[in-house]
Amino acid sequence: MGHKVVVFDISVVRALWETRVKKHKAWQKKETERLEKSALEKIKEEWNFVAECRRKGIPQASYCKNGFVDTSVRLLEKIERNSLTRQSLLSKERDKRSSAFVFELSGEQWTELPDSLKEQTHLKEWHISNTLIQIIPTYIELFQAMRILDLPKNQISRLPAEIGCLKNLRELNVSFNHLRSIPPELGDCENLEKLDCSGNLELTELPFELSNLKQVTFVDISANRFASVPICVLRMPNLQWFDISNNSLTDLPQDIDRLEELQTFILYKNELTYLPYALLNLKKLALLVVSGDRLVELPTALWDSSTPLKFVSLMDNPIDNTQCEDGVEVMESEQDRRHFDKEFLKAYIEDLKERGTLIIFKILLNECTEF
Repeated sequence: MGHKVVVFDISVVRALWETRVKKHKAWQKKETERLEKSALEKIKEEWNFVAECRRKGIPQASYCKNGFVDTSVRLLEKIERNSLTRQSLLSKERDKRSSAFVFELSGEQWTELPDSLKEQTHLKEWHISNTLIQIIPTYIELFQAMRILDLPKNQISRLPAEIGCLKNLRELNVSFNHLRSIPPELGDCENLEKLDCSGNLELTELPFELSNLKQVTFVDISANRFASVPICVLRMPNLQWFDISNNSLTDLPQDIDRLEELQTFILYKNELTYLPYALLNLKKLALLVVSGDRLVELPTALWDSSTPLKFVSLMDNPIDNTQCEDGVEVMESEQDRRHFDKEFLKAYIEDLKERGTLIIFKILLNECTEF
């Protein structure tokens, strides 16, 4: 008995599949139209649009009108352009408003302040540096809104008593000038928080009236000629940073522990022969830097791990300020050398802070020993 052979008409098969494909496409088109008309699809579209607007910080009032959300892409682009333009204008206005209260001056061509300055009593900040200006005029008392007096690296030889009229003054920087004294009237600036008189070389004392500055947290009188810690500084209860490096200290006062908030104490390059035990009563002191070529006595409790000190440096680091080995001059003046020392010390302290909370002791007595 032989095999049966079934023969199909291929045209019939093709017509069958074409019919099915047409029906499927028709169904897809109908389903697409149904979804386009579906409320759920519309809600999804609006939700995605609203989420995108919120992500870009566009306020609801910009895309929602009478309770309906306009999901037009062109609308979104328009809103974004308007938003960026508005932000740019606000930023420019803010910068303009800020600069309107700030006075800046720099350059050796300036030997005195411009006459027009006395008319700008609305100013809140003066930033004057690297000029040949020697005197701050008495009309400074008119600047009652003054918050920051930043006057480093000029030729200022005196400050007027009228500076005491600046009741809103927060920061005073007169570093690296030629001051020989500080007016006692500065003690009337009861809101002062930061005082920098470093690098004047000839300062030997601060007036007792500065004891009234109860808000001060930062005092820098380094690179001067102080033979002792000023009494007024010991009466600043909120002092956290005190730099009296590069002076002529031979000892520290026994009541140094009055500075209960002190965290950083810098005594680099002085003539200290010992450290008082009272120093250990400073419960918040975390960083202590002392020049040590003359140190012969130290409180043994200084090495106690229970102290809050994170870093103690007792090493001396002398710097030849006149010549290199080949005889080339490296510093133009004593003030330049002191400024170099100060910048070096700043970088040194920043490096210490980056090392974490390890307690490191460096001592240089007769020879350098590291623990």
